Amino acid sequence: MSILNARFRHLWLTVVATILSLQLYAQDSTYTPQPTTRQTRQQAKRNRMNNALRMEEEGDLIFNRQNVFGIRLATDGYGLSFEKGYFRTPTRTFLWDFELNEKHSQKEHHVSAGDGFDFSSVVPYKLNNLYEFKVSVGQQILIGGKGNKNGVAVSAIYAGGLSLGMLKPYYITVQNAVSYASNQMTYAQFAKDTILGDEVAGAAGFLVGWDNLTVKPGVNGRQAMRFDYGRLNQTVAAIEVGLTEEFYFGKMPIMYLVPAKQFFFNAYVSILFGGRK
Repeated sequence: MSILNARFRHLWLTVVATILSLQLYAQDSTYTPQPTTRQTRQQAKRNRMNNALRMEEEGDLIFNRQNVFGIRLATDGYGLSFEKGYFRTPTRTFLWDFELNEKHSQKEHHVSAGDGFDFSSVVPYKLNNLYEFKVSVGQQILIGGKGNKNGVAVSAIYAGGLSLGMLKPYYITVQNAVSYASNQMTYAQFAKDTILGDEVAGAAGFLVGWDNLTVKPGVNGRQAMRFDYGRLNQTVAAIEVGLTEEFYFGKMPIMYLVPAKQFFFNAYVSILFGGRK
């Protein structure tokens, strides 16, 4: 009888151990391992890429930064620009803008001087060439997305910053018809020191006058609308139209006997091209 009881207890212990093992296995089979930090980063990266691809298909502009070059034609001159943009939100981009422009007076006009092989052109009564270098910061605000890859993205832009106005004296070549002596001078000097037989033979050239350059500081502002028609979001192909204002801390004479200005206001159109990353 004791032998039977011992066998029964052994069988009972075996059954209990088997049941406990099956329960533990069932619990282990339902366990879900937690993702590691590396897996979390990889999944987040995949999610960002998928989201960017989706927004690319929908025509949204998604990037980290952009470099944009521009050729500008204004109502009072022309110039070149370079823009560095940093993506902040899906609708806002922070901008650094650099410009180099030449400004003209509305009184300017070119006429021919000399004849034959000595033909040249000159701007009568021009005193100075006005060049300006501008640095500004601003924002580009997306108003309307492309909708699709073939659409046009419309943005509003506002910016402001500092300007350096550079006045380079405009020299002309004056030749005496009697003595054939020639000299280089400004129109102000020509008006005061003209002698019998002096004639304007032409402009002295771009390289003359830099040693008498005058620099004056100022401030600037810009408001514009940009129309980006580029087919690919990685490239910038746009037209920008807008207004600019410059105020200089000093008179900026351009033409002889024409009142010099400190405040300049103009409208412009720019052709822009560049890339995004």
